[in-house]
Amino acid sequence: MIAYLNGKLSYKSPAMVHLDVQGVGYEVQISLNTYSRIQALESCKLLAYLHIKEDAHTLYGFFDEAERSMFLLLMGVSGIGANTARMMLSSLQPEDIQRAITMENEKMLESIKGIGAKTAKRLILELKDKFKKQKDIGYQISVTSNNTMQEDALNALVTLGIARNVAEQAISKVLKAEPLLEDLEGLIKKSLKGL
Repeated sequence: MIAYLNGKLSYKSPAMVHLDVQGVGYEVQISLNTYSRIQALESCKLLAYLHIKEDAHTLYGFFDEAERSMFLLLMGVSGIGANTARMMLSSLQPEDIQRAITMENEKMLESIKGIGAKTAKRLILELKDKFKKQKDIGYQISVTSNNTMQEDALNALVTLGIARNVAEQAISKVLKAEPLLEDLEGLIKKSLKGL
């Protein structure tokens, strides 16, 4: 099993990278979520999952454990394959998928390409209890150790029901106007006023 790859990015695209690890080039499938976090980097460490089928061995890479854990949970749902799980993680952040499932928000799940009404219901049915158990024991997939104030504000606005792209624009506008702002609560309130 390959736990992670750490090396130089010799090729990058929104769906795949070539990672040079001490002279060996690995083709790694990634989500848009991971791509957005590595696109400015020359080298990086990607957590890995090797998906083995009869006709192919495919390596998937993830920027953080939250995304890899969500990928594995999604693949555990009947009818969800590796490509569908990657598509879901390209469309929504892991914490947004978790929130949609725990709040039984079928419409949010159906907004993802390849996810219909039946699949959305199945995702909720099969994963809702797993997420509740994780919450009960104090563990959540969405926990990140080094959130920035901007990410915290974005998560807060998304939790309030504001679309991610709209929230990102509102936060960016506030931070451009006040680049030295260091108050999370102030950032959230000013972003809400700008909507």
